Amino acid sequence: MTSRQLIDWDLATSTAVRLVRPGPTVSAPEAAAAVADLRGLAVRAESHVRAFTGLGDDRVHDPVAVVDRPGWIRSAVGGFRVILAPLTERLLDKRGGNSALGAAVGSRITGFQLGAIVSYLASRVLGQYELFLPPGEGEGRLTLVAPNIVEVERRLGVDVHDFRLWVCLHEVTHRTQFTAVPWLKNYLHQEIGAFLDASDLDPSAVLRRLRDSVGAVAEAARGRSELSLLEAVQTPAQRVVLDRLTGVMSLVEGHGEYVMDGVGPDVVSSVAEIRRRFDERRRAGNPVDRAVRRLLGLDLKMKQYAEGERFVRAVVAAVGMPGFNQVWTSPQTLPTRAEIRDPGLWIRRVHGIPGSIPA
Repeated sequence: MTSRQLIDWDLATSTAVRLVRPGPTVSAPEAAAAVADLRGLAVRAESHVRAFTGLGDDRVHDPVAVVDRPGWIRSAVGGFRVILAPLTERLLDKRGGNSALGAAVGSRITGFQLGAIVSYLASRVLGQYELFLPPGEGEGRLTLVAPNIVEVERRLGVDVHDFRLWVCLHEVTHRTQFTAVPWLKNYLHQEIGAFLDASDLDPSAVLRRLRDSVGAVAEAARGRSELSLLEAVQTPAQRVVLDRLTGVMSLVEGHGEYVMDGVGPDVVSSVAEIRRRFDERRRAGNPVDRAVRRLLGLDLKMKQYAEGERFVRAVVAAVGMPGFNQVWTSPQTLPTRAEIRDPGLWIRRVHGIPGSIPA
């Protein structure tokens, strides 16, 4: 580590690996069978997603990466490092003449804090399409976290084959979105960059906003508010960008939810039961866990799933899947946050169809 490092990334990784909960107990043959099954189901899911969405082609993708919790942690920290690189450089330049010792201590504290957050997430993520990879690691990577999938399928008591395919359908949909819509990754990267550029780099200003919001944060911890720590320290300019980001992320996540349930019982015969039990699990949790989810903004992500899925369902019902797919034409056809909540607004803007469209 050098003094030019704002976050001790190695410490973040080692901290998360050390703190993460152990996965479920499985024998070596069971683990190998689960990995092989997930790899095969990810391939199978591709044709179902193409047929259902009308997106994508017969391109050959890299094999899915099936990882354990430490493997996901290493990838996640690498992704954070790529995303945050512009902001950390600006903060380092602003820090100027601070002592090397102070910088080293600060980077270790930040690294430990990031590691603690990543360790919490590492036992909850089932899979993801990793967009922001370190240089030389490709344009994107589909990842499934095997111990988390096995743990959830056991807790839910659902059909193992159906549940694994259901998860693969969701994650393969995300890969299809970003590979079939070439401009989408750059757009998202630009919006994240705009959000970071709108940061107030004055620590005293950040602390002041956090102090002003401390009451609302406390209410969130008690379950009486949806405010997250991220929202508490935002600048007004960041809120504008976040509205756009929330719109596109709600679309992406809601589309994944719609596809995983919509492929149909002929493919996932117990899909209705899986969805019912999975949603019950999402709403459950002890009070501490629920408070952490709210403060980290994870409940906001669940809201994005629900609102985005309602948007997709309403638009497809009104104009069909080809009409919905116009959403992928350009950044100008992406729904705003308001349009996610009222799909009729998007339909009138893009398709020129008057009238109210219920969500």
